[in-house]
This record gives sequence, C-alpha cells and structure tokens, in this order.
Amino acid sequence: MSVRSSKAEVRNPILTLPSVARLRALSPDARLALQDILLDIQNDARLRAERSWRNRKPPVAAYWAACGVYAGHIARAIGPGPGRRQRTGVPKMPPAPAALSSKEITRC
Repeated sequence: MSVRSSKAEVRNPILTLPSVARLRALSPDARLALQDILLDIQNDARLRAERSWRNRKPPVAAYWAACGVYAGHIARAIGPGPGRRQRTGVPKMPPAPAALSSKEITRC
C-alpha cells in the first residue's frame, strides 16, 4: 500500500466533511442505529446495482453502486472504530456468482 492510500481521508473522503464531527457527537446508541440503517442501505444499493448491471442498464447500476459506496463510507465514518463490525442477526450478502467461462460467453 502506498503512503497516499494509507491515509484514512483518501480511503474515505467523507471524513473530510465538517458535519462528520456532528455525527460522531451523537450518543453511541444513536450512532449504532444510524450505522445499521446505512449498512442496510449499502447492501440494498449493491443488490440493485448488480440487478441493473444484469439487465444491461449501466447508468442505473453506476448510480446504485455509488449510493452503496457513500452509505458505507458514512457508516464507517461514524462507526465504533477501525475495521468492520460484524452485525448479528442480519443475513450476509450472497456470494457473487461465478464468472462465465470463455466457452459460455461465445455461446450466448
């Protein structure tokens, strides 16, 4: 990892916004609830992006992918600390489908 990419504000540009300090000033319970909502939005946006991509709607897929990235950035900016928190009782996203082989692509 280069020096530039190891800076937190480069990996998460949300950290440079002044309003992040106000979000971090919320009570721990409020931050945890907000983080759960944001991570749910992120998961939903990722699924919508994948579905849009499969339906050959790249602009819509890009929109939903960006929504998911920003929701994740905000959730991690207000979260309890570095690293990802495991959420109990929430189903994980299904694994990505396997890539098509070159034979399957040419048959289409």
